[in-house]
Amino acid sequence: MKNKYGVLVGPMLTEKGTMLKEQQNKVLFKVATAANKIEIRLAVEEMFKVKVSSVATINCMGKKKRMGKTQGKRPDWKKAIVTLKDGEKLDFVEGV
Repeated sequence: MKNKYGVLVGPMLTEKGTMLKEQQNKVLFKVATAANKIEIRLAVEEMFKVKVSSVATINCMGKKKRMGKTQGKRPDWKKAIVTLKDGEKLDFVEGV
């Protein structure tokens, strides 16, 4: 992945993500499946102007679903847990 805008798909705003953000200064992102930890770190640092201390990635497999007699599968996707350095802050939704 060469393009930093293609690495990050979007933020994940969940209850667990909010708890991680408040307690441990971690932020959740949905990322491209081909992206690695170095590319994710560089994309977050360049796009949001913050310093990243570590990145953890999780591959989430798509579930098998049935629609009548036909069977399909949801797409696989990747999640990144980005830990920010002390003193750094990243807010997606302010004032809500």
